Amino acid sequence: MKHVVFMAWRYLRFYWGKTAVLVASISLILFLPAGLHVLVEQGAEVLTARAETTPLLIGAKGSAVDLTLSALYFRPPHVEPMSHREVSRVDQSGLARGIPLHLRFAVGRHRIVGTNMDYAEFRGLEVARGRWLAMLGECVLGSQAAQALAVDVGDYVLSSAGSAFDVAGSFPLKMPVVGILAQTGTADDEIVLVDLKTAWVISGLAHGHEDVNLAGEDDRRVLEREDRNVVANASLLSYTEITVENMDSFHFHGNPDEFPVDAVLAVPESFKASVLLRGRYEESDAPVQMIVPSAVVDELLDTMFSVRDWVLLGSLAVGVATAMTAVLVFGLSIRVRRREIETIQKIGGGRQRLAMILGAEIFAVIAVAVVIAAVLTGIASRYGELAVRVVGG
Repeated sequence: MKHVVFMAWRYLRFYWGKTAVLVASISLILFLPAGLHVLVEQGAEVLTARAETTPLLIGAKGSAVDLTLSALYFRPPHVEPMSHREVSRVDQSGLARGIPLHLRFAVGRHRIVGTNMDYAEFRGLEVARGRWLAMLGECVLGSQAAQALAVDVGDYVLSSAGSAFDVAGSFPLKMPVVGILAQTGTADDEIVLVDLKTAWVISGLAHGHEDVNLAGEDDRRVLEREDRNVVANASLLSYTEITVENMDSFHFHGNPDEFPVDAVLAVPESFKASVLLRGRYEESDAPVQMIVPSAVVDELLDTMFSVRDWVLLGSLAVGVATAMTAVLVFGLSIRVRRREIETIQKIGGGRQRLAMILGAEIFAVIAVAVVIAAVLTGIASRYGELAVRVVGG
């Protein structure tokens, strides 16, 4: 038997190019259905777990899927913002607690989440290093965000500049990192957590200015001075960093109830309160909607599973075609090797021995392909959830 294995191995090694192509083709065909199934199942678990822990979600009327993905998984928001008054409306209902989310800005690819401490309590977030937010302009980073940005407590991060067409006047804000969150295995690992007012500062709704009252008579920034009133020109710079020294100079323009938020997490007191609150929003003509994230995710998963089934069907068809091609390759190989086969027969190799050699070659190719497919499936199973988060985020 060892002679059969030796002959098969020498042949496969000599024609390594053909062997590699066959192994790669068969292993991929075996891996695609199994790997796709693993990735879809893990993606469904990630989506479902976070949605089920979020009772209700409020946002501007539009795509419920976009609202869910932005509020739960921190995708860039594609829905219109609504006023902060919706948070007060939820709180004043006595049925639920409203948690605001401002999601318009980012640090690199990591979403800046402007909210309050209720969000940390609701999600069960804990600080692994440093402390919680205590001052306007500070930020706390998720574990993965801190690692990706290569920063730690005491360092600084800079918010992304607003769009060139941003009429609100948003500008980059240099924020000190005062804490790093403990790893949760959720989308919160990727965020930059700030106070809601800090997000409004980035939006240009609050400004801090240099004290021109301290400027000298020859200061070019001063246009006019009359008694205690000083008029400054456009060279007066807005701060891009909030410190203890300049914090008192920051002031908001307008009514905070009218300031924007992208979503509101509504945490009802009970199931009955949830039903009553949903009824109020369904009967309201306000330009906002209340959705149940788990229901939205279920519909999204139905679509995802349908797509998976079609892909699996396509993989089956490709698998059949690959198997037929492999049979053809082995058949042609036997014909090309006619002189080799005749030589083996002349030196005493019978038909049974010849069949065993050819069978060993085919078995070796399939066995190696199965092992590779199994390894790839194991990798997908181990790192699939991480891949889903990276691609999703």
